[in-house]
Amino acid sequence: MEAREVHLLTRWWRPAIAVAVVALAVVFRLVREEIGAPPNLELVTSAAFAAAVLVRHRLAFLAPLLVAVVSDLLLGNTSIALFTWSAWLVIGLAALLTRGTSGWGRIGAAAGLGVGGSLWFFLWTNFGVWFQGRGVWYPAGVDGLVASYVAGLPFLRTMLIGNLVLLPLVAAGTLLVDRLERSHGLVVAPQTV
Repeated sequence: MEAREVHLLTRWWRPAIAVAVVALAVVFRLVREEIGAPPNLELVTSAAFAAAVLVRHRLAFLAPLLVAVVSDLLLGNTSIALFTWSAWLVIGLAALLTRGTSGWGRIGAAAGLGVGGSLWFFLWTNFGVWFQGRGVWYPAGVDGLVASYVAGLPFLRTMLIGNLVLLPLVAAGTLLVDRLERSHGLVVAPQTV
């Protein structure tokens, strides 16, 4: 059996865990209100990180977009889909930068992705709300854009705090997967595609 075949057979759980985290992120978006979770507490960035680190394939960047598209279509959240979906796509691409991390570096990369992803999502989607609602929800000028950002601050706070807690926990979970693989002699050189 070739090394590539061994790699695929012995590490099936990595994509399985990533798929489970993506599915959990979709379900969480669907039931968030019913369970009383605050707006903008999300698992999408965690799904992006888990997919990038566990699967280590360049297509892993599509994980957060998949979560957003599936859940938004089920929820009917498509009013600013261009902005939210593109924000998640960028976060997915940023998550690819974390693929080669290990140890405390992975925890730091997760926290960095949590902060950077939260700020990016806030800036881009609030710009989208202002842009699409100029003259309706907010004034058309810079004062309207500023008002959009000010109105979004509570959502940023929730997303930022959530990501600063959840992403390091997910990073620790991926480190546990690495450790279990090493302790059971299942380590095969990572293949980044």
